[in-house]
Amino acid sequence: MKAVDGLTLRIKKGEIYALIGANGSGKSTTVNMLTGALAPTSGSITVLGIEMPKQRHQVAARIGVAPQEYSVYSDLTLEQNARFFARLYGMDSRRFEARFHEMTEILRLEGKERTLVSNFSGGMKRRASILCSLIHEPEVVFFDEATVGVDPVLRAFLWGYFRSLSKGGLTILLTSHVMDEAGKADRIGLLRAGKLVDEGEPDNLMARHNARSIEEVFLKLSEKEFSNE
Repeated sequence: MKAVDGLTLRIKKGEIYALIGANGSGKSTTVNMLTGALAPTSGSITVLGIEMPKQRHQVAARIGVAPQEYSVYSDLTLEQNARFFARLYGMDSRRFEARFHEMTEILRLEGKERTLVSNFSGGMKRRASILCSLIHEPEVVFFDEATVGVDPVLRAFLWGYFRSLSKGGLTILLTSHVMDEAGKADRIGLLRAGKLVDEGEPDNLMARHNARSIEEVFLKLSEKEFSNE
């Protein structure tokens, strides 16, 4: 079976696009290809008008990535982690200091700047990973299972933060296997076995499939796929 099969995505500037699917459906592989970590065996990928992964170096500083596994280093402090990623993106010290101070407040990590990440809770590590993916003020960010393992209160906070970022013009692609999150996105792509089985705005998807939730839409589509196999 192909990890990703004939997938076509078009995401607009300032849009929150949620790629939803069960574990193993191809979400992380898709993110890895979009960020240039993997090369597709066929087809083409452009991010911000730049071909990926061939010209990845031209877009690297303009995108941010928070992978499913925490991208932060446990043996470094929060500030050391953020400074490391900032240098990778070519940020100068003055810009970093202002941005880091702003983001620790927004993500409720103030007072933890010099704490080793190994001492963070799971939710704090998730916020630290998000901070490092956004420290350089990217134009597009990829969140792979951004809210996995976090409590409902933190999940609601993060979604509110994502919404504020998109209103500021940031384009967000996020993946999740938590179906009830999808309704908060501008558009949803439903992925099953590497294929995009449907796509659209949450309300339109539910109306089209006569469903009361995105989870019900996904179940109906899955049943249809199984019946055709």
